[in-house]
Amino acid sequence: MMATSYNAKDEDGRVTVCGPGGGPLLRGKKPENTALKQQRLAAWQPVLTAGTALPALFAVGLLFIPVGVGLFVTSNNIRELEIDYTGADASSPCFSCSQSFSWNSTRPCTCTVPFYLEQPYESNVYVYYGLSNFYQNHRRYVKSRDDGQLNGNEKSLTEPSKECEPYAYRDNEPIAPCGAIANSMFNDTLELFYNDPNGTKIQIPLNATGIAWWTDKHVKFGNPGGNDQNLSAAFQGTTRPVNWRRPVYELDSDRGNNGFVNEDFIVWMRTAALPTFRKLYRIIGKKDNVVPTLPRGNYTLEVVYNYPVRSFEGRKRVILSTISWMGGKNPFLGVAYIAVGAVCFFLGVVLLAMHHKCGNRNGDGDISN
Repeated sequence: MMATSYNAKDEDGRVTVCGPGGGPLLRGKKPENTALKQQRLAAWQPVLTAGTALPALFAVGLLFIPVGVGLFVTSNNIRELEIDYTGADASSPCFSCSQSFSWNSTRPCTCTVPFYLEQPYESNVYVYYGLSNFYQNHRRYVKSRDDGQLNGNEKSLTEPSKECEPYAYRDNEPIAPCGAIANSMFNDTLELFYNDPNGTKIQIPLNATGIAWWTDKHVKFGNPGGNDQNLSAAFQGTTRPVNWRRPVYELDSDRGNNGFVNEDFIVWMRTAALPTFRKLYRIIGKKDNVVPTLPRGNYTLEVVYNYPVRSFEGRKRVILSTISWMGGKNPFLGVAYIAVGAVCFFLGVVLLAMHHKCGNRNGDGDISN
């Protein structure tokens, strides 16, 4: 049997295995004798003592509690109203529409939902539509789009990406826009009316622009040939998605809000992370500082029911909301700050009492009595 011998540790910390005649056979797996590989680099490690931990706990408590109170009060000052118009209940005004309407329906169904505003909305009012039990975060759903086509690339317009299948072609014609996201675009029409006490019905103007991100409208999305082109000619040779009632170049009469740069379409294409979500639909701008944007009183929501949700047991709702410097209504953030601050302050008091009672018993305390 072949004999082997081991040399002493080399200067670099490795061990060499030698064969017959003293020649090296192989080298050991021990890391090199360097500060990095032997973990001898200079390091700083905090030493938690009563003199450092207690002030930190009290500082966090005294900082977080007032910040949380401010966030909570700000959130409560935001006015928000949710109106469910799914029509799942027999008493709902939209019950007949929800039961009879489907994607294959040719005639739209209209329903009217009355509601009452107990307090006036003074500033700009943001109108959202909300969906529940709709999983826009599904992996196949999220990938089912062609960003080149949405950016106006003419080659992608006629040759959609394979990611769009099975919504890439229809009757051997390319679909524009292709994919499952575009095919399932929300298309209910919502109109808001104020019922004046004198008996007249006043329609509330809803702004359809300014609801999408600037970068989405001017960078990520674009019409083939530019937004100033004749869109019907630019989209010639393509067809509408399966569930759409009209082609993409007829989404809006405003040329700057039509085609792939239509803001309703852009908002829908930004997929939600959770199955219950809301998306901005319209903005009600404040006219002056004297008259409220939405005065207190009776209102009517008129819905053209185009979007069925019974197939996935979903729900639909409209949200009227104001905003503040912190965004929309979100009481959780304020509650979280208050809870963390209160816990830190409480722990500081408890640890301070324990320190004064037991810390100096062995003479190792660092806070004098």
